[in-house]
Amino acid sequence: MTTDREKVRLIFGLKIKQLRNDLGLSTYDLADRTGLSPSYLNEIEKGKKYPKTEKIFALAKALNSSYDTLVSLQVSKSLEPVVELLNSNILTELPLDLFGIEPGYFLEVMASAPAKLSAFINTLIEIGRNYDLSVEQFYFSALRTYQAMHNNYFEELEKQADTFLTDYPLPELPGQYASWLIRVLNEVYGCTVEFYDETTQPALMSLRSVYLPEQQKLLVNRELSTEQQVFTLSREVGYHWLGLTIRPLESSVLEARSFDEVLHNFQASYFARCILIPRQQLLDKLRIMVQQPDWDNERMLQMLAQFTVTPEMFLLRVTNLLSGDFGLNNLFFLRFNQLLNGRFIMAKELHLSKLHTPHGIARDEHYCRRQMSVTILNELRQLQESGQWDGQPICRAQRISFVTNNTTYFVFSIAKSSPPTPDNSSINIGFPIDETLLEKIPFIGDPKLPTVQVGETCERCPIADCTVRAAPPTVLAHQQRTKTIQATIEQLRAVSASPGK
Repeated sequence: MTTDREKVRLIFGLKIKQLRNDLGLSTYDLADRTGLSPSYLNEIEKGKKYPKTEKIFALAKALNSSYDTLVSLQVSKSLEPVVELLNSNILTELPLDLFGIEPGYFLEVMASAPAKLSAFINTLIEIGRNYDLSVEQFYFSALRTYQAMHNNYFEELEKQADTFLTDYPLPELPGQYASWLIRVLNEVYGCTVEFYDETTQPALMSLRSVYLPEQQKLLVNRELSTEQQVFTLSREVGYHWLGLTIRPLESSVLEARSFDEVLHNFQASYFARCILIPRQQLLDKLRIMVQQPDWDNERMLQMLAQFTVTPEMFLLRVTNLLSGDFGLNNLFFLRFNQLLNGRFIMAKELHLSKLHTPHGIARDEHYCRRQMSVTILNELRQLQESGQWDGQPICRAQRISFVTNNTTYFVFSIAKSSPPTPDNSSINIGFPIDETLLEKIPFIGDPKLPTVQVGETCERCPIADCTVRAAPPTVLAHQQRTKTIQATIEQLRAVSASPGK
């Protein structure tokens, strides 16, 4: 976050650099004129240091300026877009430091072409507004980029979890997890836990939990499954253990006040998965699984059942270790929700190494009904409506081949209900298939696995004989019309350029 004091330093530094460049002086030339060291001047120009009064007078004299001009927040016309950017709080919303970018460097780049870069940034903001992107969605996009940069594996958080489990060992019986976590919260951090329901807190029933910092109290929805309650308590331990005081108070981020809230929520959640699914325990099981010659849905569900966690927690943890310990970082993670009205929503996505297909490019379009992530939800809904569902997650796998770009993926999905909402969710991990992957994970070549041609959305799909299409290929038709027009224009130009025409 850029404070008022930091803004003053940044503007002062940019003014010094601009005046120095106008005079054709190097940093060493200015150092000779002022008696200040080149490194100190460099810190000033980057907005990291603000000199004392006598040094400002020395700088003013060396730069043929005045003390008042230097300390004033008034800037030259070329720097006005930079100041406008600072005052707009965009730098507050951009987590530049997370990506190794100092605000001073960002503004230094902007100062070299302020009007163009300012217009570019404002264009991005306008695009976000036109597509109704909230600040929270922007923050989550930044978080996904951060996760992808680190292949969704964070060694420091892994070590923090190992240390915690050394001090507070995981109980042998899963039924003791909740009481163990409540005891840690109460005895170590003075945090009390209170469960609520429809009669005590009806307005909070759509949430899983709420933290009240003034009372050091965590309110937990009694309607949650055992696994959801345990995760909620584990994440609360994570906030305290990691010292994360800037945090959302609700289980679902209703209105993020800063990127730090989103980041710290992710870090506490990652920590929670680490203590509930210890690295070595899962690694041992994954090493056995990846060597199997065939795929088995029950094998995956049995592995899940050994941990007191939801399918989403489990598969997110699997992505951590597949990337961090197996080097399989060319994958995607998706969560689809199916609402009661039958609509499918891509609620969460994470792409490592590159942007994979499918991805959330078309929030108002209909995702392909042939993809496992969607077909498994239809299957689950049918089981529920017929009274045949036993309440346990279901697992399926397939190879999908996208007709639009000829890429083929192995995807496995776990579907389950999502209390306290009436929706169902499918949690999916996919890998683009190549020879290297087939060597590392033999079961991906299992001939019993179905291979299905799919599109990304119905609106973009060229499969003419699809029997489960939910909408006509309107986007594809528009693209084809545009190509036809362009091809016709090129032909007309070629004719007009021919000799004798």
